[in-house]
Parts: sequence; structure tokens; C-alpha cells
Amino acid sequence: MSTDTQTEYITALIALHSGRDRKGPGDSDFSRHILSHLSTLPLKPLIADLGCGSGAGALLLAQHYQSTVMAVDSSSIFIDELAARAKQLGLEHLIIPIQGDMAQLDWSTGSVDLLWSEGAVYHIGFEQGLKLWRPLLANGGIAVISEMSWFIDNAPDPAIAYWQNAHPTMGTEAENIARANRSGFSVLSTHRLPSQAWWVNYYEPLRERMQQIEITPITQSVIRETEEEMRLFEKFSDSYGYTFYVLQAA
Repeated sequence: MSTDTQTEYITALIALHSGRDRKGPGDSDFSRHILSHLSTLPLKPLIADLGCGSGAGALLLAQHYQSTVMAVDSSSIFIDELAARAKQLGLEHLIIPIQGDMAQLDWSTGSVDLLWSEGAVYHIGFEQGLKLWRPLLANGGIAVISEMSWFIDNAPDPAIAYWQNAHPTMGTEAENIARANRSGFSVLSTHRLPSQAWWVNYYEPLRERMQQIEITPITQSVIRETEEEMRLFEKFSDSYGYTFYVLQAA
């Protein structure tokens, strides 16, 4: 794919997800369950949400802790959506929207108590992202990071073929735990996002959006690939999905 075509593809992908509450699979109740078990954080932790999209996670974190959230995403469209949603919810005083590269943050060492990232670290690579972000965490700080993971060792061939192309470094949960340990973290717990959350909160709203978006050759390509992803997940969701890794800076 040429650079120009890749840029057009990313633009079409952003357009497809524009206006959706979630830019990837997730669930607020599931996230709150994880947060309810993070007992070692300060009362008012400084929080970072990296690859925040339009802020589903960032807004939940701000509401839960009533504390400042630095929310980073490379898309100005998603950052604008986040700012508007924060204002609508009366949370603009707690949300710091930042358009930028989550792989090139110039924040002070040890400045973050809770680092949150849903479905975004694959842009960097799970282990590489953890190594980049580890210095940002305060002593004993917590990172909650979701990553596509194999749930079984012998996944079906169609699933392997698809994800070897879409996410070549995708590992099993055991492999990702080892990667986290190598990156300076201890793994406190892991939580698999239920498959229902993919459909109710992500795929079904995305299907609605597909009926509304202007169709061009590049958006047709994006839609075809998204539909292929949906068909695959419908068949093989017991083999893979998002695992949330709850990590502590070691």
C-alpha cells in the first residue's frame, strides 16, 4: 500500500468510526469492575488514557476518580469529539485533550499514577509500548492495557491467517504476560472482554454507521475488511479477543 493510499485508508477508517461512542470493543461496566479492584492508587491519581479515541475510557476515568485525565490520540477529529463530550458532561475541567503521538510523549518520569489504554497499543507493539510507557509511571503505579490475545494455543487456521496479516505480533496471554514482565511490570490480573461487548458496543453501532457513510472505493474497502473481521469473530470468538492486563510498575 502506497503512502497516499495508506493515508486515504486511515482517513476513511476514521470517518467510519466518527460519531461512535467507542472506536473499538469495550464496556463501561467491565471497566468499572477492573477499576474497583485497583486499591493501591492515590485518592486523586494523575491519569493518562493513551490512544483515547473520542474518550469512552477517559470520561469514565474522570467520573470514577474525579481526577485529571490526560487523554492522547493522534486523530484531531476524535480529540475534538472528546472535548465536546467532556463539556457536555461537565467534565471539561478534568479532561486534558491532547492530539499527539502516544509513542513520543515528553512527560516527566514517574508523573502518571494510572495509565489506561484500550485497543491502541498494537499501533506500537505490545512490548515496545510497555517499554516506552514504563518510565512515565510513578513508583508502584498501575497500567491497565488491553491487547488482542489468543485464548488458546491451537487457534483455527482462518483466524491465524487473518490475524497474522492484521496483527503479526499478536500473542497468547502467556506470551503477553512474559512481555510485560520483561518490560518492568508485574502482572496483577488479566480480564477477558466478553464477546457480547464487541457486538453491543462496537460492531452493531458500526453496522449502522456503514449505512450512513458516503461510499467511495476506499470506504468500500474499509467496510469489506470490517465485515470480514466481524464474520471471523462471530465464528471464532472463543479463540481470541481483547484481554485487559492489569500491571504494576515493578
